[in-house]
Amino acid sequence: MVMMKGAPETILNSCSTIATNQNTVPLTKDMKDIVDKAIESLAKTGERVLAFADYDLDSKNYPMNYEFDAENKNFPVNNLRLIGLMGLMDPPREEVQRAIHRVREAGVRVMMVTGDHPATALAIAFEVGIATNDKCHVVTGEELRKMNPDLLTWTLYKHYEMVFARTSPTQKLQIVEACQRQGAIVAVTGDGVNDAPALRRADIGISMGITGTQVSKQTADIILMDDNFATIVTGIEEGRKIFDNLKKSICYILISNVPEILPVIMFIVFSIPLPLGVMTILCVDLGTDMWPAVALSHEVAETNVMLRPPHVGQRLVSANMIRLVYGHIGLIEFAAGMFAYFVVMAEHGFYPSRLFGLRQDWDNEAVSDLNDSLGQEWTYIQRKEVERACQAAYFVAVVVTQMMNGIICKTRYNSILTVGLKNHFLNLGFIFELGLAIFICYTPYINTFFRTYPLRLRWWFLPLPFAVFLLLFDEFRKYCIRHRLFGGWYNTLTYY
Repeated sequence: MVMMKGAPETILNSCSTIATNQNTVPLTKDMKDIVDKAIESLAKTGERVLAFADYDLDSKNYPMNYEFDAENKNFPVNNLRLIGLMGLMDPPREEVQRAIHRVREAGVRVMMVTGDHPATALAIAFEVGIATNDKCHVVTGEELRKMNPDLLTWTLYKHYEMVFARTSPTQKLQIVEACQRQGAIVAVTGDGVNDAPALRRADIGISMGITGTQVSKQTADIILMDDNFATIVTGIEEGRKIFDNLKKSICYILISNVPEILPVIMFIVFSIPLPLGVMTILCVDLGTDMWPAVALSHEVAETNVMLRPPHVGQRLVSANMIRLVYGHIGLIEFAAGMFAYFVVMAEHGFYPSRLFGLRQDWDNEAVSDLNDSLGQEWTYIQRKEVERACQAAYFVAVVVTQMMNGIICKTRYNSILTVGLKNHFLNLGFIFELGLAIFICYTPYINTFFRTYPLRLRWWFLPLPFAVFLLLFDEFRKYCIRHRLFGGWYNTLTYY
């Protein structure tokens, strides 16, 4: 006996008779219409429909020792008898609908490519949210065979919601290539051998770890160990969070470059005593900044992370980040450092007006009677003692404002009031940063090596107004971005 199962339309084309309750009767056109309606009825409920047929072989022509060849088919495959239909319900997981809704909010287009009956595919598409209205376009494998690449590309462009049914492995590959021609980054999920070409051609191939075949697993880039589509959404969110946190870390590190570079420029251009020495710059770059910069990678995802369009081609260090770092926040931090520098100098008798053009005499060991703004004379050793105090005050100002920068860099979009200080790793980083600054300033021999100074308590409070201003400025900036104030131009200027 030959027994066959498969897609109803394929099996029907091979049948000439049908089994009834009593006997076998010819499969007439009216009977075929009845079968087609039954198939359509089952498919519309989302059931996967299989047809079954058989054929009694003549024992004379096909004896017991007859060798059947499935490749070159040396047995009848036509004029079979249709036995009946079976509808298999394979309900999607409950979380799939919400997962598809979330990836759509994230700007990801979801299409269904399946070998199922068109009505089955459409019913499941409606159930999981791939199809949301009657405009969802269904393309069958037969229609796809008649399309040239340009027509397929145009169809994908015209219809946003699409379902491909009764597709072959080659057609799955054609669909992937058509999406890529539109400039899309394509991810394909599959578990069968027939999905392997599409999985390999896609930018990201995702196979199933439980039901996936060995071929699909070897071909894919990612294997879902739980076979859950919702895991892909988690992966997208995690990827965006990592991208965000890298931006935050880079922004935090770049901000401290401004108050490190500009004092040297001031030293060269305006001939003032050096506000920040090489050793204190190293203390910032290799000491106080390291822990908070790494700790920002532990930040949780922001609330709008899945509402943004995909960042295709977006750079980690963008022009907006450079504008914000070097044109806004970095300048405020530099102002805090210079304010502390001028205050400490003024308390020792050197008013700001006296400092400009003073460098040559200040660094000259032969000058032992340099006058300050009050007429007091200073030796070289005394001047260098004051310089150490000023550089330590500038260093502390950078540390205090960098601690505030660590707070404002926690978010790129949301207010810090909604996020809070829940990143305990970053909080420990702030304690480490402040403790290291205290250690470098007040520990004997260490402060001599790093050219710092045991500061007076009130000098620690000099950068606080600038730190508060930094917080208020950045909160206002993010408020403007969230509410698109000023026509949205502030988004373009500073949202990195």
